[in-house]
Amino acid sequence: MPVITGKQPLPAQFWAVWTATLINRAGGFVIIFLAIYLTSERGFSETTAGLVIGLYGLGGAIGVTAGGHLTDRWGRRPTALLALGSASVLMIALGLVRGEVAIMVAAGLLGLAAEAARPALGAMITDIVPDADRMRAFNVYFWAINLGFAVAAVLAGFASSAGYFWLFAADAVTTAFAAVLIAVRTRETRPAHLEAKHEGGSLAAVARDRVFLGFIACNLMIALVLLQHMSMLPLAMVEEPLPPSTFGVVIALNGILIVVGQLGLTRLLVRRRPAYILPVSVVVIGLGFGLTAFAHTPVWYGATVLVWTLGEMLNAPANSALLAGLSPVAMRGRYQGGYSLSWQLASFLAPTLGGAVRDHAGNTTLWLGCLGLGLAAGAWNLLAAPARERRVRDLAAEERETSLATI
Repeated sequence: MPVITGKQPLPAQFWAVWTATLINRAGGFVIIFLAIYLTSERGFSETTAGLVIGLYGLGGAIGVTAGGHLTDRWGRRPTALLALGSASVLMIALGLVRGEVAIMVAAGLLGLAAEAARPALGAMITDIVPDADRMRAFNVYFWAINLGFAVAAVLAGFASSAGYFWLFAADAVTTAFAAVLIAVRTRETRPAHLEAKHEGGSLAAVARDRVFLGFIACNLMIALVLLQHMSMLPLAMVEEPLPPSTFGVVIALNGILIVVGQLGLTRLLVRRRPAYILPVSVVVIGLGFGLTAFAHTPVWYGATVLVWTLGEMLNAPANSALLAGLSPVAMRGRYQGGYSLSWQLASFLAPTLGGAVRDHAGNTTLWLGCLGLGLAAGAWNLLAAPARERRVRDLAAEERETSLATI
């Protein structure tokens, strides 16, 4: 395992979840090549292919909500096993079915199953890792996710050369292997007093948490900016005109920088307060995308990617650590699900709103608008930081009192 700076080694169960996630992401071929598979192999129009991918996203939105509820009510481990096991089977189903309706249904169900594992794994890490170590734990977890994605992007090309079905088969095998690893190397992490009493609030309680809703709103704002790299950035580069291969090289800098540099941030982040890292990170992200308004060459585009990637590297572990602290122990799954839902919503809104702004106001307005969103999210995060830290302290004290009372 990577050497992680910190006073105490991270728990063995964390490394089991880390390894399962790395394996699962390294075999995540289907989503990377789904649009190409649908148009070239199945003969779908771009509109129909987009609808299928949208249904995957819709299924994912339902999945993170249902997965969060099951995580709290049923348990972290069984929810993760059900989600990963179902996703493995549905990968094969999606590769075998024919016809538009059948593929749409399979894609929606796959999105539901695959994304339902997120709240369970997030809650499991929060249960396993002490509060003082969560920043570095989520830092290295974010690194594993990106390393896995980078490996998948490379291996998917080789797998597709043998036939598209092997993409689905390989993805199914790695997903199943991740499930087996969770089954063999982890135990249920939900606190014992919750298992005994089946405690937990309702989804309405999440909706009434104004501190948490503000946190989610800020995350949605910056997610709308970050996800422009998947939709509007390639269009802007092609219009220069630059060849599509140039976009591939430029965007690869994002993954390379994260894989090479993320672990190096551990020493810097370990003693910093997540609530105050967030404002800095979102401003850097907004600045990186804002500078795209002035980019016209591959080198300049590459420089903008480096800037917003640095912001992303600061943002991801701080966001996850703060999310963990803001989540009441009895509702960690649902809070994780609410956070994941903001990303699912952004995955739909980012290309929709980005395309509308670009069509009606132009590229410059789009990128400067991203800068504006980053600055607004930074100000909001900064103003909200004291209230968030108070909530984290109050919930930690409440959890300690509850744990002592059950001894």
